[in-house]
Amino acid sequence: METVTYNPALAQMGEYLAVLTGAQRFQSLAYIAAALLFILALAGLSKQKSARNGNFAGIAGMVIALIATVAITVVTTVFPGPLVATSDGSFALVNDPAGAAFGVAAPDVWVTFLLIVVALAIGGAIGILKAKHVKMTEMPELVAMLHSFVGAAAVLVGFCSFITDPGAEGVENAWHLGEVGLAIFIGAVTLTGSVVAYLKLSAKISGKPLTLPGRNAINAAMIVVSLGLIVWLINTRGLEAGLVPLIILTVVSLVLGAHLVLAIGGGDMPVVVSMLNSYSGWAAAMAGFTLGNDLLIITGALVGSSGAYLSYIMCQGMNRSFISVILGGFGGEGATPAASAEEKDYGAYTEATAEEVAALLKDAKKVVIAPGYGMAVAQAQFPVADLTRRLQEAGTDVVFAVHPVAGRMPGHMNVLLAEAKVPYDNVYEMDEVNDDFGDVDVVLVIGANDTVNPAAETEPDSPIAGMPVMHVWEAGKVIVFKRGMGNAGYAGVQNPLFFNDNTDMLLGDAKASVDAIVAAL
Repeated sequence: METVTYNPALAQMGEYLAVLTGAQRFQSLAYIAAALLFILALAGLSKQKSARNGNFAGIAGMVIALIATVAITVVTTVFPGPLVATSDGSFALVNDPAGAAFGVAAPDVWVTFLLIVVALAIGGAIGILKAKHVKMTEMPELVAMLHSFVGAAAVLVGFCSFITDPGAEGVENAWHLGEVGLAIFIGAVTLTGSVVAYLKLSAKISGKPLTLPGRNAINAAMIVVSLGLIVWLINTRGLEAGLVPLIILTVVSLVLGAHLVLAIGGGDMPVVVSMLNSYSGWAAAMAGFTLGNDLLIITGALVGSSGAYLSYIMCQGMNRSFISVILGGFGGEGATPAASAEEKDYGAYTEATAEEVAALLKDAKKVVIAPGYGMAVAQAQFPVADLTRRLQEAGTDVVFAVHPVAGRMPGHMNVLLAEAKVPYDNVYEMDEVNDDFGDVDVVLVIGANDTVNPAAETEPDSPIAGMPVMHVWEAGKVIVFKRGMGNAGYAGVQNPLFFNDNTDMLLGDAKASVDAIVAAL
């Protein structure tokens, strides 16, 4: 019978390989599960009724991804490198030539773990604070700011990866530097573009488009220069040589991102938000390539592609091409001469009182409510939901008609209505109701302007010409809730609907007006 001799060196190597292999398998399985949950999240978020479950799927996927990432980080800190043979025939880690016992955490692992905990605590605290204090009406600017964080992360990851592994000989290193350059380019554009979008959405700067002479040529030149800088970076060798094109690339990309969004007017901001969502996804994907993280690549690609498709849908909702949005110039404060009320006399408007509107609603068989962002600003969605319930209890058929760009970001109006507990079954997209307005007795337009503007179909010289709008003017009676007649709407375009014979204006704060109607009922 052959005697098996115990070899400590082989046992040591086996222990290392078992731990590392187990950790890698756990990471792979966790990443696959997280990726599947993210796909399910997107599928769930595509419909109102399943959005809640989609949100939970996304949360679960992120929790799994975080746990797997922290676990593999800790394991690779304890076992920081491949094994090498020592002079006495045993094996040791490359970073531990003295042959320290495996499984005994070096001091570095505690530092790593502490840094991870601190980062999670800071990020979690900020997230919880924002979730508790940010109003639903402020969600678009919050989303824009979150996109800027993704861009900043991509830039920082790119710089750290370059400093860790600067230019050297070999095709593999050229690919690495190309990934670094693209990550910083897309990340920097996303960073400053998102910051400018936040400032515009929060009214901290003007929503008017910045129309510099030759702005499109300037953008094209910056893109060409950025690509040239990436090629320069790929051909550098060493840290000092590569930092020069990398820093220039970062500055040019930051300027490009800011200028791109500054040139886009307020009326196009819903498309801008979804566009930046796509940019942040591609920035995350490039950071994933830089880090060699498969899940980050998958997640970034999902966000990038879904954001791009959402931008396409939003452009369809405004009858504009994606390129025309990027080139900017639509939706500033102050309309073009063709759209200004001073140059076109639409006649006089008529006003109604809350009591008169209540009387109309009592006699109506079918009512459609067309909400806009002004409803959310006035926090009128809650009394509107109460008014809807009262009318439905009285036997009136009441539905909501939501335009694709009714809010300041995709799906914003649906979220605001859900916040007020409006049943999903009562909320319809524009295409589902647009042919039925002729059968409607009363339409309540609350805080909307551009999405119900007939000038889009009747005035070829209007800035919103060709934009699909809701045909509310075909109803028997239209009541428009508006704070005052001096405001021409977010896109700066006057609305001839306000002066139609079958339209009455209910001026004042929308919440107070709806409360008065409920009281009259």
